[in-house]
Amino acid sequence: MVHQESSTKSPLKILHDSLEGGLGKGNLGVVMAPAGVGKTACLIQIGLDDLLSDKEIFHVAIGQSVEQVNAWYDALFDDAADRLQIADKDGLRSQISRRRVIKIFAENGFDAPRLREALELFSKHMDLTPQTILIDGFGWGDSSAELIPALKTLAAELNAELWMTATMPRGYQSIPESGVTPPCDRCASQVDVTLRLEPKGSHVAVYLVKDHAKVNHDAEPILQLHPETMRLKSGSEHTPAPKLLASNFTLLSGGANGAEAEFGACAERWGLTEANYSFQGRGAVRSRGLIELSEEELKLGDVSSAYLKAHMHRSYPDTPLFRRVLQSIWHQVNTAGEVFHIGQLQADNTARGGTGWAVELAKHWGKPVFVFDQDRHTWFTWKDHEWVEIPTPSITRDRFTGTGTRFLNDAGKQAIQQLFENSFGQTAR
Repeated sequence: MVHQESSTKSPLKILHDSLEGGLGKGNLGVVMAPAGVGKTACLIQIGLDDLLSDKEIFHVAIGQSVEQVNAWYDALFDDAADRLQIADKDGLRSQISRRRVIKIFAENGFDAPRLREALELFSKHMDLTPQTILIDGFGWGDSSAELIPALKTLAAELNAELWMTATMPRGYQSIPESGVTPPCDRCASQVDVTLRLEPKGSHVAVYLVKDHAKVNHDAEPILQLHPETMRLKSGSEHTPAPKLLASNFTLLSGGANGAEAEFGACAERWGLTEANYSFQGRGAVRSRGLIELSEEELKLGDVSSAYLKAHMHRSYPDTPLFRRVLQSIWHQVNTAGEVFHIGQLQADNTARGGTGWAVELAKHWGKPVFVFDQDRHTWFTWKDHEWVEIPTPSITRDRFTGTGTRFLNDAGKQAIQQLFENSFGQTAR
């Protein structure tokens, strides 16, 4: 019954129907996207869908922890169980956990012989014969030209499908003739199916770029998914974010003095990942998770002075430095699920200062956005075209923006700390 219901309600059923004959045993499918767009969630959803179809899976996580991977499975399972209205949720969770093995490898400790050894060990002691092998976190470096064929040979011997993730360069847009983009292009002949995930406002669009011998250069999205749960996106549906460990969350910021530095300090104390977007010539206070954007990457967030003035109702300095600051803010918000800003709301409904552009981008893209007004000591959220006063919110999306004024006062600092306590508990590192 679970298999039938999950098949009809799972987004992966649509994916399978879109593929010509499915992925196929011994074949390789790659989920490709820039960092933080949802590759891990998509891969785990593939595994979870197979588990709910009574299949066995072997999940390889490179450079991660068992706790992190389990947290993802638990969160996406809870979402699926609620959607399918499973009565005995704990019983089903126990059943599928017996058909799943998670194996952790160090970043420099993964190769085909080690994987074969691990599979043989689990087959002997757990009688596990996986129909699906999932590999998350592989770097696709120089060794991939030899490793990928060996992995496919191993999958074929087991009569299993092989799915992997790959992190695309930021800003890469073109589709080559092979249908396989960097960093997997050196193994293009070995890749049978490629899925490309792209952030589109509050959802993730899934493109089937390569379908075995067919390459779709002008493909339309086959799916629109929620970024955390990989649930099908609908206009009226509200999907609560999964309950993940703090280590599964990533702060997107700029690492500047004031609010951004405090967001970063709290992220470090609570054990979150940081991604601080900067550029050459700009000094960032936070060096943890620093990403220096190239000129080409910065141009992705370009905005005209006229457009900026029309939306922000004021003029900004027309200098190369300030233009790069605004471009880098685009990167902070682009893949975020929600935005938190510390500063001051103005009468025209904009947030004061350059980082107010992050608030405006969130509003424009329909992302949840929260502003703490330091003068009024109050949190606000944008709802029905106006700012509505709310209690201290919680961080619910696994990628979120934290930004705001350089002139952080005690109330603003306390608001950030309370936000983290409200989200992850009082015990910080």
